[in-house]
Amino acid sequence: MPKLPQKRYIQAVEFPHTITMQPIGIIHSPYTERHGTPRQSQLRSAPADYRPAIATLVLFEEIVPAIALQDLAGFDYIWVISWLHLNRHWNPTVTPPRGPKVKRGTLATRAPHRPNPIGLSAVRLRGVEGNRLHLQGIDLLDQTPVLDIKPYVSYCDAFPEADCGYVSELERDRDHEEDVFGDRRPEIRPT
Repeated sequence: MPKLPQKRYIQAVEFPHTITMQPIGIIHSPYTERHGTPRQSQLRSAPADYRPAIATLVLFEEIVPAIALQDLAGFDYIWVISWLHLNRHWNPTVTPPRGPKVKRGTLATRAPHRPNPIGLSAVRLRGVEGNRLHLQGIDLLDQTPVLDIKPYVSYCDAFPEADCGYVSELERDRDHEEDVFGDRRPEIRPT
């Protein structure tokens, strides 16, 4: 059988100089202000009295029908890709909250102030109910727009032996972030 000529997919469409997205859902979280909201959805060491915050992600049915969530309930974790809508400006360098007070390149940190304020959170999926995802361990404010979700797949999403630059150095020095983490208030179940 003759080999077919290679297709030139990248030449078929011009490079997009602007990208337009619409939210597919919204986060209902107990966190209503930046201060006191965890900086990550998961941390290595948490306080002894830690209780992960409970949140709900509601998908807009007119955009994402419930059938699109079929088979998601079997996953322990999902990635939530969000738009950090309160961030209007960014700087090319920031000072991370842990370790020495050294400015780092913004793209070498997880700072929310970014050229495109896209958030990426790995959260525990507690359940799927229609167009609602019940989540645990959230680092997003109430009313955060959701752009997409993807299942967390451990064989390709986890690289425990990966070097993480200056973060690996902080870990070796046992410089763990001390942060308000979880929800010390009664469990809130938004509607």
